[in-house]
Amino acid sequence: MAPTPKTPPTITETPPPKDEVTAAEPAIVVKKKKNKRSVPFGQVHILATFNNTIVSVTDQTGKLLTNSSAGSCGFRGSKKGTAYAAQIASEKAISAAKQFHGFSKADVYVKGIGLGREAAIRAISSAGVGVESIKDVTGVQHGGCRPKKARRV
Repeated sequence: MAPTPKTPPTITETPPPKDEVTAAEPAIVVKKKKNKRSVPFGQVHILATFNNTIVSVTDQTGKLLTNSSAGSCGFRGSKKGTAYAAQIASEKAISAAKQFHGFSKADVYVKGIGLGREAAIRAISSAGVGVESIKDVTGVQHGGCRPKKARRV
């Protein structure tokens, strides 16, 4: 038997790993489409402080649907703590919840002692959302933490 001639090995280029992005190929970001979910009944949380009022609309489990504050509605400085600013903020949050999620009934939770407490609740009911219950969840003061020991000079 005659020996078979050996052929030289062929050199092949390996493609770059898929993790690497080269300058020639721009990275394409695929955004996931958000699902619109119907939430006819949920909760409205109102945080009314002296400086601002924040209104958050959530579903029954506490997942946020929409929110608004007096500062995000264009009020600045001491005007953010007024009852009118709280009314505008709650109207904005409720209208977005009604438009995007079909919001119609709510349990209202109020926290804080600001001027916007009652104004925000009135704005919710006047916007066409049925208020099922109103609960005050303001924290109770207990005297605070222990003070530092007296300084000896």
